[in-house]
Amino acid sequence: MKKSILIRNVFLFFFTLVTFSCDDYLDIVPDRTQEISLLFNRRESAFNALANCYSYLPKKDDIYASFVVASDEVTTPIQKEPNAIKLMKGEQSVSNPKMSFWSGFDGGAYQGSIWEAIRSCNILIDNIDLVIDMQQQEKNEWKAEAKFLKAYYHFLLLTYYGPIPIVDVNIPISADDSEVRIEREPFDDVINYIVETIDESILNLPLRVTGSNDLGRVDQVIAKAIKSRVLLYSASPLFNGNSEFYSGFTNNDGENLFNLNYDVQKWQLAVDATEEAIMAATGQGVSIYQYTGDIPTFDETNYINPFIKTQYDYRYVVTDPWNSELIWGNSSPVNSWWRLQSGALMKNPTASSGEAAWQWIAPTMRMAELFYTKNGLPIENDLSFDYNNRYDVTPISFINRYVAQYGQSTAKLNLDREPRFYSSLTFDRGLSRSWGELWNLKMRKGESHGRNANTGDYLITGYGLKKIVHPDSEGDTYDKLIRYPFPIIRLSELYLNLAEALNELNGPSQQVYDALNVIRDRAGIPNVQDSWSDSSLTSEPGKHTDQVGLREIIRQERLIELCFEGHRYNDIRRWKLGLEYFSTPVKGWSVDEDNQSDFYNVIGVGLRAFNSPRDYLHPISFNELNINPNLVQSPGW
Repeated sequence: MKKSILIRNVFLFFFTLVTFSCDDYLDIVPDRTQEISLLFNRRESAFNALANCYSYLPKKDDIYASFVVASDEVTTPIQKEPNAIKLMKGEQSVSNPKMSFWSGFDGGAYQGSIWEAIRSCNILIDNIDLVIDMQQQEKNEWKAEAKFLKAYYHFLLLTYYGPIPIVDVNIPISADDSEVRIEREPFDDVINYIVETIDESILNLPLRVTGSNDLGRVDQVIAKAIKSRVLLYSASPLFNGNSEFYSGFTNNDGENLFNLNYDVQKWQLAVDATEEAIMAATGQGVSIYQYTGDIPTFDETNYINPFIKTQYDYRYVVTDPWNSELIWGNSSPVNSWWRLQSGALMKNPTASSGEAAWQWIAPTMRMAELFYTKNGLPIENDLSFDYNNRYDVTPISFINRYVAQYGQSTAKLNLDREPRFYSSLTFDRGLSRSWGELWNLKMRKGESHGRNANTGDYLITGYGLKKIVHPDSEGDTYDKLIRYPFPIIRLSELYLNLAEALNELNGPSQQVYDALNVIRDRAGIPNVQDSWSDSSLTSEPGKHTDQVGLREIIRQERLIELCFEGHRYNDIRRWKLGLEYFSTPVKGWSVDEDNQSDFYNVIGVGLRAFNSPRDYLHPISFNELNINPNLVQSPGW
């Protein structure tokens, strides 16, 4: 596997020289001038300081630090629940906030405070010019990387907390209380700061990082792509003129922290940034991924079927390391026993050991119902799909032999779906390419992939997760898992950003359709106009010609394409749809049943709780508020 800066030497860094305790969440600069001068005396130690700046990037492939397991996408048995699921069950608190980027997760064991990350970036920016064995151009590039990361870290905090303080420079040791106890800045001011800082960084970043030892380091393509996301979020309903939630959200002096007037021009800024990002990415060879690897023996004859080929395209778009579509990925080390891939990897009944295959991260019934039919339509809108009887059991026909076991029976819900459904989920009597083999899945109680009375490792909904699992990963030992950089942003997101921003700006247009069709073409489904124009096929013909209707189409396309990559929690929040999605019971099949008729009953398997508007923004801990009385709490907390 290719190396990256985040793998090389990250934790060899003697950063104890500049990490210290302080009574403020915004640690001030230590009075250790001599130690810092030693740290930045030589390139080697300065490089470790740069790597430390990267080390705070959220570890999306760490079960206990990942928002992939938040929202209503997946669930786990109660004894396995990470804090992200506990948060979604209404167990968030101000005394010890869960999934807190502000304070860090579990004392920093899973995720350090993002304020510490910002401080690290500022230290490097302030001191990199002290290094004596570096050329100025390289110093400027490293400084630009730190600037971008500082902007990105501000954006992470803003995503979860809304208006935040801006920390462009570290606070000196000589600062008085008024300087240390800084306050939240208005949301739009924070956005402007983030965008301006990204733009500054672009001036000295390389066009595209390609060296195998440097993959994961920031370049212009990455910076422009993240700028697209920043401005898309800024224009979204939660943050753009949201007087419904935030009319009373002010600083202690009465300053409004949100502009309460909707500004349509924010969508124009998002369009402009996204078009620039797409041009920059494609100009540097970034492209929609197509699988070009070897075909396993078991699929050599099947691969001629376009449906199978499309499944390979989508199965590998996340797991093929540093592939053509990946704009930025995070490959920072995760302890073997915390890997998200292990939680999702199905057990091999014939393996002597399954230490790295846990089989307990389960997609919800809502996700199984989210994917389109083979006609590229939602299951409730496709007239050819038996929606009202979707939970009924039916024999698997010859035509479905490429996705399920011909001659067996499964729920109608699992048949005649789009390729992404079969690339993302496992289901009873379906097929799965796993452990380098093709499996016939049997997922009822006591069967090879069903619940076993002797273990707590089971798929509580009756569905399993394929998408984030490399097909060649073997779970008998951790070293047989195929590691890959978990995507932070890939090209597909940019096309989805463009479609959303264009529709919100001006409504339906060919340009919106074209952006969506880039995604749908790789997905192996008809283009959006064909799917939604046929009155004999769809129950809502012409839905795509209306701004509101097209908005729903775009959002569903996004939720499908980016599923299980850590986007859903933030997308649902920024669209102000938390009550609709996050306050209903989690459902699945009756996995404690061993016979067909009883297994295929839909039951509740867990709860979600969402308090609106409180839960749209995360709380700041009481401890932080006591330290800094100038901070105001997030509304409702």
